[in-house]
Amino acid sequence: MAIQSPKGFNDILPGEQFGWKDSYRWQKLEEVFRQVAHQYGYQEFRPPMVEYLELFVHGVGATTDVVTKEMFNIVPRGDDPDPRRMAMRPEFTAGLVRMYLENGVPNQPQPTKLYAYGPAFRYENVQKGRFRQLHQIDVEVFGSQDPAVDAEVIYLGLDLVGRLGLTGLKVNINSIGCPVCRPRYREALQAHFRPHLAELCEDCNTRVDKNPLRLLDCKRDARHPAQKTAPVGLDYLCDECKAHWEGLQENLKALGVDYVIDTRIVRGLDYYTKTVFEVMHPKLGAQSTLWGGGRYDGLIETVGGKPTPGVGFGMGMDRVLMVLEETGLLEAFQERPRLDVFIATTGDSVRAEGLKLLYELRRAGVAADIDYLGRSLKAQMKYAGKQNARYVVILGEDEVKNGTAGLKNMDAGTQESVPLTDLAKAIK
Repeated sequence: MAIQSPKGFNDILPGEQFGWKDSYRWQKLEEVFRQVAHQYGYQEFRPPMVEYLELFVHGVGATTDVVTKEMFNIVPRGDDPDPRRMAMRPEFTAGLVRMYLENGVPNQPQPTKLYAYGPAFRYENVQKGRFRQLHQIDVEVFGSQDPAVDAEVIYLGLDLVGRLGLTGLKVNINSIGCPVCRPRYREALQAHFRPHLAELCEDCNTRVDKNPLRLLDCKRDARHPAQKTAPVGLDYLCDECKAHWEGLQENLKALGVDYVIDTRIVRGLDYYTKTVFEVMHPKLGAQSTLWGGGRYDGLIETVGGKPTPGVGFGMGMDRVLMVLEETGLLEAFQERPRLDVFIATTGDSVRAEGLKLLYELRRAGVAADIDYLGRSLKAQMKYAGKQNARYVVILGEDEVKNGTAGLKNMDAGTQESVPLTDLAKAIK
């Protein structure tokens, strides 16, 4: 039996030949993200990958597809003194809210602006851009109702991918109201769709009572005539939501962000209120959403905290890198660190001196390596070239006697003799 990675789980490993799965490209994306987040005043949080199941049931929503169909649940062992079931995180926000509350962060100066990144897990129907282990960049702001924060969160994501050279993005925004005005909209949707239930899918028949907003998000019935004539949520906004919606648009215009109002965006998680948004790129086809998010002013209270507004997004790192590959930008996105020097020794008699030199160079801050396979000098030089080493130190019996080493510049093809005591300085 051949051992392979599980379906929907990708290997990320070094090498240009692996395209968007090249780990050095992942490192570059993470590096640029950290730079942007720092410039916007965000701090890193690192939540665990596993949480108690009830956090997602209460936070994400008991009727959402994420909870009912997509979570990787963990059943405790029979001898575990804590019988509560756990789950691999399907998204970041609920875990970050739990982390924020449990560690007393609300007692610190507000708002709290935080970021995180790493894997999340969903039992997906695997296809292009949709995996069972996905990777997300996550940005959250707790403690402010200002629509300017919503605009900042949207702009931060655009700034990030813009620094990677990505263009051709489409920003879609909507408002789905709040607990004050949403009940009227829910009733309007139910009244509109109920006469058509016999023609709609099983999921829609379930959602009409439990989560009618998700009727607008159905992919199977997207072309049904009832979808085209469905009530528009913006027509049901209360005065507070309407003012927030107008404020968001004013701020986006001030930032020069082109956007499209898409009244069908509802997002798939129950905690959203007011602002919801998605940023798309056509190169991914059906899975064209690179990132999305919105406001969730009731989530922190639901999880057990005091009423605290929040807004954020989750960006698919896999999808961003795939789009960079599809648009021909991935090659420019390759900055694999070079090995400063490779030490090539000629014969067993100088091997100990080579190893001693290796660690002296490393302690001096030089990225250095040596042959561990007993290759010939010619083979060592060839290997150094494949490792993209800037220099090769050639160390033989004569060099050791004289206290020198041959230093070859692999880019220029030149070689000089350098005293061993000056070698680190010469390489630097």
